[in-house]
Amino acid sequence: MSNIITGKNIVKIFGKGNEQAKALNKVNVEIAKGEFVAVMGPSGSGKSTLLFALSGMDEITSGMVKFGDTELSKLGENALADVRRTKMGFVFQQPTMLRNLNLLDNIILPSAQKGKKDTAKLAQKAKELMNKAGIAGLENRDTTEVSGGQLQRAGICRALMNEPEILFADEPTGALNSKSAEEIMELLVDINKEGTAILLVTHDTKVAAMADRVLFTKDGNIASELTLQKFNGRDREARCETVLAGMAAVGI
Repeated sequence: MSNIITGKNIVKIFGKGNEQAKALNKVNVEIAKGEFVAVMGPSGSGKSTLLFALSGMDEITSGMVKFGDTELSKLGENALADVRRTKMGFVFQQPTMLRNLNLLDNIILPSAQKGKKDTAKLAQKAKELMNKAGIAGLENRDTTEVSGGQLQRAGICRALMNEPEILFADEPTGALNSKSAEEIMELLVDINKEGTAILLVTHDTKVAAMADRVLFTKDGNIASELTLQKFNGRDREARCETVLAGMAAVGI
């Protein structure tokens, strides 16, 4: 299977002179089309920095990141923005929504901003996604009138509006209770089954256990990785035990 993301010898340095800190140290990583990869590691290990580097949201110091056959660093600012907008989706711990807009308008806003688009068609597509995400009927609710889990579902709907090839998720369940977190992960698993690749950063063992593969970061490197594809269906207990063992093996 071909790769949707390829990173080679990625270095990311923050600061200058004596204040320099190397967040990524010659990292190599590949993500296949349609794969679900989780990244785990202690705070400061480089996991979120890696996500931002692989998505082109942050410029790397050296090395290479390719989206398919396209090297992101060779794209101009506008071309890179177009790739992120049309080919990638992003979900963060705290969805950024405009309070003066209802859920439906928040979902369609980024898609409607680029060029002249039929807002009626966008609204219909958004409603279909909301139905799939389990938040049908909340279209006219303000962002303050829904739960954190419902707001995160709306954020995922927004990320899927342009049918991205890959979804980048940075701690998407970090601000949710256990029930809402489980529901969000079920939704992401279903999205992945439909063909969208996912790269997800998390501290949560149960969340990572839902992925096909887990990368463990430590001191700016990928210290280890393990695959969970050998488990049939969603054998969560065995998956969690395997992830915990992987964490212990690299001392995180």
